[in-house]
Formats: sequence, C-alpha cells, structure tokens
Amino acid sequence: MKKRIIFVDDEPNFLDGLRRTLRDYSELWDMSFVSDPYDALSQICKTGFDAIVVDVNMPCMDGLELLEKIQNTEWTKDIPVLIVTGCDDHHLKQRALDLGATDLLSKPVISEDLIARLKSMLRLKSYQDKIIAQNAVLDLLVKERTAQLEESRLDIIWRLGNAAEYRDYETGNHIVRVGCCCRIIAEALGMDRNYVEMLFLTSPLHDIGKLGIPDGILLKRGKLTHSELEHMKQHCAIGAEILRKDYKYMRAFQEWKGISSPPSRNNNNPLLEMASAIALTHHERWNGTGYPNGLAGDKIPLESRIVAISDVFDALRSVRPYKPACSESESLEIIGREVGKHFDPAVYETFIKSMEQIRSIQIQFTDEKCIQQSSDRAEASSIHRRECNETAVF
Repeated sequence: MKKRIIFVDDEPNFLDGLRRTLRDYSELWDMSFVSDPYDALSQICKTGFDAIVVDVNMPCMDGLELLEKIQNTEWTKDIPVLIVTGCDDHHLKQRALDLGATDLLSKPVISEDLIARLKSMLRLKSYQDKIIAQNAVLDLLVKERTAQLEESRLDIIWRLGNAAEYRDYETGNHIVRVGCCCRIIAEALGMDRNYVEMLFLTSPLHDIGKLGIPDGILLKRGKLTHSELEHMKQHCAIGAEILRKDYKYMRAFQEWKGISSPPSRNNNNPLLEMASAIALTHHERWNGTGYPNGLAGDKIPLESRIVAISDVFDALRSVRPYKPACSESESLEIIGREVGKHFDPAVYETFIKSMEQIRSIQIQFTDEKCIQQSSDRAEASSIHRRECNETAVF
C-alpha cells in the first residue's frame, strides 16, 4: 500500500514546488497538498496519514497550533509531523519539538533533505504501526488468557463447593442458586461491582466445611442429638480452616518454579479472605444467638448476612434427607418470623424486594428432585410444616 503524506502550507507556489520535487515518488506515496489548515485538520482527523508536513507561518491557524491539535487527538497523535519554518528562531523550534514535532526543516527546502526526512518519518511510522499491531495482539492474548483463568477459577470454586453439596444433597444447583441470590441482593443493596463479583464467586463455598462432617451425622434422616448438632456446627470452623490454612504444597510449588519470594498469605487474597469469613460466620444470627462465636448485628460480615438468608431460603425450598421441600409462601412465612432474630432486617427487606429475580433463578436452576416448583402447595401436613420450621432453626 502507498504511504499517505499530507503537506500543509498557505503558499500555493510552495505546494506546487513540492509537487514537482516529489513527482518521482508518486508511485510510492499518496500525497495531498492543502493550503487551508482547517481543511487539513479535517482531512487528518478523517484519514489515516503516515506523515504530515506543516509550515509554521500560516494565517488563522499557524503550524504550531495545528501541531498541538494533532497531538491532542487520540486518532492522530502518533503520526510523525515535520515542521517547516522560514525563520531561524531557536525558541520557536524548541517549542515545536516540545509540542511533539518529529523533525524540523528550514526554508528554502532542499529536495534531498526533504526526501531524506520523509523516508525517515515513514520508517518511524512503520515501526510504530508494527509495535501497535503487536501490542494489540498481545493485549488480545492477555485478555483471552485472563478470561480462561477467570473461567478456570470459577469452575474450580464451583466444583469445590459442589464437593460438599454432593455428599449432603446430591445436587450442585443449590450452590448455584445461593450464589445468584447473593449477587442479586448485593446489587440491590448498591454494593460496588468488585464486592458483588467476589460474593458471587465465594458464596458457593459457605458449606465447604461439611467435608469434615461424618456421613452418619450429615445424612441422618432423623433429628440430630445435642452431641451430633454440636459436631455439625463444627463445619463453620472447618470450612474457615480449609480456606485459610497456609498449605506447604504452595511452598513446594514455588520452590519447584524457582520463585524465591515467600508464598502469599491467604489474608492477602481477597477472595479467600471473604470465602473464609463466610464459611465461619454464615450461621451467626442478627440477635447474637448463632454460632460459632455468637456475633450480633453489624459484627457479622455483610456477606455472611446475605448468604444466611439466601442459604436458608433455598434450603427451605429444597428436598433434604431429613425433610421435604417447603412451598415459596411457607418459606417466606418462616423467614419473615426470623427477621430481627436470625436475619438482618435491611437485608431481608432487600431480599423481599428482589423476590421476582430470585424466583426466576429458582426456576432457571431448578432440580426436579430438590425444588418444589409450585409456590403455593394446597396440602401441607403439620409434620411437613414442623420440618420446614426446623430448617430455619438449624
């Protein structure tokens, strides 16, 4: 492709002289000769030129003003500019260079000098274009790689959360629904995008500590004894330990990779920090009667308060080894009685306002065996209602 060059000078005779001087290069260069600087600026902004030659002394808009406008426009700032001046003003030349001029040439112009400067500018532009193209390719590769890593991270988190659910309920959609519900509530509360994304990623790990609970307790169909219940409560501390512990495997990996710096601690990883906080405190209650530490009110992390209501609602709506599913109306009735006791009133209010979106998530990620799709089941036995109530307690 021909290289595009524009020459800007208010003297038509000077432009005619340039045409004659450069006619042997018409096969290599596509040249435009413009006497009006405003017309030139319009062409420069619309067309991708490879080099610009501008005279300094022009009426209405001088060469330095035109240069400044070129440099301040994203589309044109990388085009090399040759400033032509008829005066020997050192200050003017220095200002031109400060404004971003690539080169300077004095009048009268010697054709050999002009051609040499143009060739140099075109080479510079060619190198710049190659670098820009290479950077664009690298940026694309980085974005693709980042997207792959993000997808892998989400997949690993989901599978890790699903490992606990698989033992307990034989379904992974519970954690998907809880994660989506948490995201909806956090967005409705006006939390920033980074917080919402982290909550969406970490909330599926809230029950990861159930991996450390024996099957005899985890899958028991009857009511847990006091001792069994205390053992079950340990899943909060177990989950936090899993997500916080500084495993030696990371050190071994870094040694193998030749990384001399010590491995980063989990408390420097915001995802693991939030995930471990949720695992530890998602069974705390607003009135301080929860476990494991009896935290109350704002002492409970907001993310855990959001997970608590999302988790209980979905648990109520789901089949468990120890209970059938509750209807939506029954579930909302039970949760409503726990506002100010189990649940943060502000989070509950947002939860209720977001019910239409939450209901759509329930439908989208339904489990035939685990979610009762009818929101108002006509027949509900007293045993069924009692079992639904026990879910809100435990």
